[in-house]
Amino acid sequence: MPEHPTNAWTDDLVDLGGGVRAARLARTEGSQLVAGVWELDPGASVTYHLHHGTEEYLLVLRGRLTLKTPEGERELADGDVAHFPKGRDGAHGTRNDGDDVVRYLIAAHHGTPEVIEYPDDGTILVGAKTPSLDGSPLQLRFRAADAVEARG
Repeated sequence: MPEHPTNAWTDDLVDLGGGVRAARLARTEGSQLVAGVWELDPGASVTYHLHHGTEEYLLVLRGRLTLKTPEGERELADGDVAHFPKGRDGAHGTRNDGDDVVRYLIAAHHGTPEVIEYPDDGTILVGAKTPSLDGSPLQLRFRAADAVEARG
């Protein structure tokens, strides 16, 4: 049996809180190409963010999704797609402004290490698939304002 669901219509979603649910879909061990399915209840949202190591592609499966990008907000419907390149041009957030559940698929090429910025709250998430010096997974979230000045 696969570790992750093999169908985008799976009901085996993890509750992430705030009316957001998601499931990683089947993937090949060692591949950086991954996909996941997301559901947003009415009024739920995924925080505006941008990736420095990951390129993403969104496909709306069901419902009407409000997409926020650097160009502003727009509504996506069944079958609509959006591409998010690495860096600030790929910044995005999603929100369900409708009365029905929205379901969408995100496919991504996950690089490592990864840095994700959350501009609205000024935080940064840093992670790597390689173990840190003590052998534990590297995943840190901090306020950008707390960063030590770079040398250079």
